[in-house]
Amino acid sequence: FLVFLKYQIYYGYPLQTYLEYPILIAQDVVLFLFILHFSGNMKQALLYTVTFVGGWYMLTLQKWIIDLAMNLCTLISAASKFAQLQCLWQTKDSGQASALTWSMSAYTCA
Repeated sequence: FLVFLKYQIYYGYPLQTYLEYPILIAQDVVLFLFILHFSGNMKQALLYTVTFVGGWYMLTLQKWIIDLAMNLCTLISAASKFAQLQCLWQTKDSGQASALTWSMSAYTCA
């Protein structure tokens, strides 16, 4: 979401086309903070914050960086889904994930 938001701001797209991304990023940040809090790793939040802000500014240092990042988003998203599926296959435990959820996720990545 960070790459999509920065890309659309960088190229001057109208606000209506990317208004959902700040909301999605805020949801992910809150979820991530909950995960850090309940796992007892809240001290790592500063490191992740610095990485997030650094990545935000690094994306537009050169035009080719933001373009490359945008092109790699689909590949990275698909690779993360593959890694999740591989982990599920090895552990033979799907937890709370249903077949419908995984199908919709795979469809959106494709």
